[in-house]
Amino acid sequence: MAIDPAASFLDALADAGLAMLKPAVVGDGVLHRYRVDGDKAGSLNGWYVLHLDGQPFGAFGSWKTGQSVTWTAHQPDTLSPAERAALAARLATAKRARDAELAKVQADAAARAARLWHQARPASNQHPYLARKRVQAYGVRLLGESLVIPLRDVAGALHSLQFILPDGGKRFLTGGRKRGCYYGIGHPDGALCICEGYATAASIYEATGYATACAFDAGNLEPVARALRGKFPQLRLTLCADNDAGTSGNPGVRHAEAAARAVRGFLAVPTFAGMEP
Repeated sequence: MAIDPAASFLDALADAGLAMLKPAVVGDGVLHRYRVDGDKAGSLNGWYVLHLDGQPFGAFGSWKTGQSVTWTAHQPDTLSPAERAALAARLATAKRARDAELAKVQADAAARAARLWHQARPASNQHPYLARKRVQAYGVRLLGESLVIPLRDVAGALHSLQFILPDGGKRFLTGGRKRGCYYGIGHPDGALCICEGYATAASIYEATGYATACAFDAGNLEPVARALRGKFPQLRLTLCADNDAGTSGNPGVRHAEAAARAVRGFLAVPTFAGMEP
């Protein structure tokens, strides 16, 4: 029985956790946005590009999660050289369309971030999250009940916001740029520490007096470290890892090690009572 490429593409979306609320695709090679099943009403965080002529090929992802996936109806090793070349050309075209749309999405998110940051008021040390973590509010703001942390690049431009709820729940502004962006505490004077979360950054600053940069997650440690090395070529950079000893592969330490190697920096890994030395 012949495979229906459109149905196979929809299955791929669902397998990636990006199923369409109303499953229907257009195979015209143009980038389309759609509402992912489970996203809030009115949102169009999902995107796809699909070619159904010749060798069916597509790409899809989510501005909310940052996913980006390519799909083909046939395995590349079953294609002829000419078919592989045509597929590569379509992949390049799809990537250009995706990059152009991403630039627009990120620009819109940056404008929204600026509006929300302007509306927010200074946060106090009594916010439940800060009180529980026993750290202070260093320039962060409050919008409703949520702490608001700005994500800026090395030039100081605001790109997105992180929201931290009183119970510690975290989310980012949909579509905002995160890669290479950070939140800084203090002013670098010979040394700068780079870590994942705001509470960790504030704790390091309070304990050491060193300026810190919060990269927001392990995967962003290296992009932030590289950006800061470019801005401060002579500064002593120390990557302060989250020790995810209970998580397979310990991503906190693994990403911090890679970031330290990339910028010729130092690595600090915390140990706790009961941990193996």
